[in-house]
Amino acid sequence: MIRPNSASNLSSKFTITMARKGGPKITLFLLFISIIAFGVFVPVFAPLPSLSSSSHSHRHRKVFTANARSFEIADDVFWKDGKPFRIIGGDLHYFRILPEYWEDRLLRAKALGLNTIQTYVPWNLHEPQPGNLVFEGIADLVSFLKICQKLDFLVMLRAGPYICAEWDLGGFPAWLLAIEPALKLRSSDPAYLKLVDKWWGILLPKVAHLLYNNGGPIIMVQIENEFGSYGDDQSYLHHLVKLAREHLGENIVLYTTDGGTRETLEKGTIRGDAVFSAVDFSTGEDPSPIFKLQKEFNAPGKSPPLSAEFYTGWLTHWGEDLQHTGAGFTASALEKIFSQNGSAVLYMAHGGTNFGFYNGANTIADESGYTYKPDITSYDYDAPIKESGDVDNAKFRALKRVIGRHSVASLPSTPPDNEKTGYGPIRLQKTAFLFDLLDMINPADVVESRNPVSMESVGQMFGFLVYVSEYASKDDGNILFIPKVHDRAQVFVLCSSDDKERRPTYIGTIERWSNEKLLLPNTKCASNISLIVLVENMGRVNYGQYMFDRKGILSSVYLDGRILDGWKMITIPLHTLNEVPRTNLITLVAHSRIVTSSALRKLEDSERVSKEPALYTAHFSIEKDNQVKDTFISFSGWGKGIAFVNDFNIGRYWPSFGPQCTLYVPAPILHRGENVLVILELESHHPELVVNSVDQPDFTCGSSKSNVHQL
Repeated sequence: MIRPNSASNLSSKFTITMARKGGPKITLFLLFISIIAFGVFVPVFAPLPSLSSSSHSHRHRKVFTANARSFEIADDVFWKDGKPFRIIGGDLHYFRILPEYWEDRLLRAKALGLNTIQTYVPWNLHEPQPGNLVFEGIADLVSFLKICQKLDFLVMLRAGPYICAEWDLGGFPAWLLAIEPALKLRSSDPAYLKLVDKWWGILLPKVAHLLYNNGGPIIMVQIENEFGSYGDDQSYLHHLVKLAREHLGENIVLYTTDGGTRETLEKGTIRGDAVFSAVDFSTGEDPSPIFKLQKEFNAPGKSPPLSAEFYTGWLTHWGEDLQHTGAGFTASALEKIFSQNGSAVLYMAHGGTNFGFYNGANTIADESGYTYKPDITSYDYDAPIKESGDVDNAKFRALKRVIGRHSVASLPSTPPDNEKTGYGPIRLQKTAFLFDLLDMINPADVVESRNPVSMESVGQMFGFLVYVSEYASKDDGNILFIPKVHDRAQVFVLCSSDDKERRPTYIGTIERWSNEKLLLPNTKCASNISLIVLVENMGRVNYGQYMFDRKGILSSVYLDGRILDGWKMITIPLHTLNEVPRTNLITLVAHSRIVTSSALRKLEDSERVSKEPALYTAHFSIEKDNQVKDTFISFSGWGKGIAFVNDFNIGRYWPSFGPQCTLYVPAPILHRGENVLVILELESHHPELVVNSVDQPDFTCGSSKSNVHQL
């Protein structure tokens, strides 16, 4: 999606329009008369819907038979099985919802009145490491598509290879960033195209049998995503079209989506009738001139008014207020599109959650330059179907009323919200210092280099990487400067030559948006002092010119103005959605029930030690099956970190920065009996070592004003 200069500015959002459905009663009446008059079947032609445009000089007459399956565009109308069709769609991403809840969320979308589901396909979810293909669990795309079909949804598949989606690196696998010489993403760079060819050679044959003409639900497949807002490499787009046709055939409708301006359409569309060009634009903006412009970029008769993203809300970054769009305003904007015979895809119909480490980030221009702003864990998006599936809200009701007025079919009743519960206070025990666990890392996974190298270069795609070097302390201390850190580095020093129980001393934090120098105090030590830098990847940029977003220490490290050489990079294996590392630290900690260091107890109250990252564990029980329900864990009073429930990474928390105080825990993660919560706290724990399981989300933490993060 196209990004505005401010997260609260919705000026770059887009809408969609639809062709009115023809009269099925007239068709049935003609068929009845034909049978009576001739005693045989006579072909019957579906009438066109009434269109406000006067540009049509003829009717597109389609022969309809009971077994025909076709989806195509003619006379500026979508035609399904020979009848005019209005797309009333919504984005709902399978990778942001647990598979156990796919059908539940789709049924709620059905109750809203949607007839079409649009979803992205994130390459990085399905190929987290080169050649390691994952199509199970939350990555089981085919099963999701079959559920869509079972519920009588059509599907618009956004196959990428770039998707944006507020998803890490716009859906590209992070290992692409480790390839040398560096790839030129989203271009006709032959090295990049070779990898795209290989990926689509796996993906597209997997879904080909699910195209509508082949008996499946997929009516359209998107080429790239809003390319006109990024580049103008037409050779690249034509290559993708050719590749899609090779795998999917000539009958599938391919489409592009670009912002509703002449500049973006000039760059992002493919002239001619091989690809349908959709548009998107600001919620509430007059659709008429944009749909008129859209026609210029489609072949004659091939431009049914459609925006592939009608914004029901907006995303939220850490440090901002939760984004909100009024129900009445949103419904009125949708009504304006439908009243002009338009089709619309709600972005989002249901947002879901950025589980694991997959949240994206943006770089946004302001008076200070460009800023880095990572997305929060929740992708609620202020959508009509909330993060936990709730539909008892004003926006759902308002949009359903509008859809009901323009839908031929009667809408299903609205289901009740799923029951949620709070399990109350959950007390944790500090189980291990993070740095103590590094001894468990396979020495083969430790990389040595003269200078620091990126996370991607050592195979650590998500989470954290530890950089270790040594230096000699000066009487007046040392000045540390790291010019380029992506994204946040916590700095520690350690002298272990005299006292094996001595802990690393926290010095300070260097952030991507500040890059301040740090004073390393004089430390008396019989040997060199260890410099330990823990770098957190907070989410790769998913949109715009800074998207080639490697993580870790990306520059030389300077000590007193001189380059510090001799580094070890130690990976920290933490699992995310589709990967469980060989050494699973979370599982080891969850079931150890022991404190790994006697010093941990002795130094519990030390301010310096409270800044040392540590893992905390809690075991809580659910007595009966009927007590297993959705819940939210409140991290108010904690600093910053990651949480795992029963080995599932439920995401990042940062209540001191806000606005998100709680993390959503879907019921399928839990079970009757003992459940295990593990927290990796990076900064400072709650003084009482407690979190609270509550029955409602909370987005009131942190500052009430947006914080500016300078690059």
